[in-house]
Amino acid sequence: MASGFFALLDDISVLMDDVLTMSKLSAKKTAGILGDDLAVNAEKASGFVSSRELPVLWAITKGSIINKLIILPVAFLLSAFLPSAIKVILILGGLYLAYEGVEKIYEYCVPHKLKSVDSSTEVVSKSVLLALEKKKVKSAILTDFILSIEIIIIALGTVMDQSLAIQIGVVTIISILATVGVYGIVALIVRMDDFGLKLIQMSKGHKTLLNYSGVALVNALPIVIKVLSVVGTVALLLVSGGIFIHNVDALHHLLETLPGISRDLIFGLIVGLITLLVVRLCKLILKPFLKPA
Repeated sequence: MASGFFALLDDISVLMDDVLTMSKLSAKKTAGILGDDLAVNAEKASGFVSSRELPVLWAITKGSIINKLIILPVAFLLSAFLPSAIKVILILGGLYLAYEGVEKIYEYCVPHKLKSVDSSTEVVSKSVLLALEKKKVKSAILTDFILSIEIIIIALGTVMDQSLAIQIGVVTIISILATVGVYGIVALIVRMDDFGLKLIQMSKGHKTLLNYSGVALVNALPIVIKVLSVVGTVALLLVSGGIFIHNVDALHHLLETLPGISRDLIFGLIVGLITLLVVRLCKLILKPFLKPA
C-alpha cells in the first residue's frame, strides 16, 4: 500500500517536472504575444479618474479570468475534435484586432465632431462618465478575449504531441501568467503617479532623492500613457497581421523578403483598412433602417 502511494507521488513529481519544462518552452513561444497583450491592456486600462483606476482594472481582470475559463475547455475540445474551427476563430479575432487598430489611427488622423455633453449637473456628469467607463471596460475585455485565444492556441500548439495532462497543465500555467503577470504590471503602471505623490509627501518638501524620484514618476506617467497608446495600437496590428500570415495559406509567401515585424504590420494595416471600410459601408447602407421611429 505504501509503495503504491510513493509510486503515485513519483508519477506526480515526474508529471509536474514535465509540465514546468514544457511551460518554459511555451512561455518563450508566447513571449511576443504576452508583450503585445501587456501594451494593449495597459493602454486600455489607462485614462480613468484616479479613484476609479483600480476598480476598473479589477473589473477587466475578472473579465480576463472569465475569458480564460471559457476559452480553455473549448480550446481543448476543438483541438481534439474540430481543429479546423480554431483557425476560423483565430481569423475572425484577427479581423477584429486589425479593425480596432486601424480605427484608432483613423480617429487620430481624421477630425471628427465630439458629442456635446450637458454637464450642468453632477448627476449627469457621473452617469456619462460611468457609461464611458463601462464601454471602455467592455472593449478591453473583448480585446483580452481575442488576445487570450491567440495566447492559448500558441501555448497549446507547443505541447500538441504531449499527453492531455501535460497539455492542461502547461496551457493553464501560461493562462495564469497571461492574467496575473500582465494585469499586475498594468496595475503598477497606472498607479505610477500615486506612488510618485507618496514619495513627494514623504520628502516633506526637501529636495531629496525621494522628492526627485516622486516628481519624475508623476511627470513620466502622461508620457508613458501616450507611448503605451501608440505601442498598443501597433501591437494590435502586429498580432492581427501575424494571425493572417500564419493561418491563411495564400499569404505565407507574400513579402517574404521583409522582416517579420514589418510584414505583420503591413498585413495588419491592410486587413484593418479593408475591415474598417466594409464596416463603415455597412453602417451607411443600414443607417436608414436603424433610425429610431
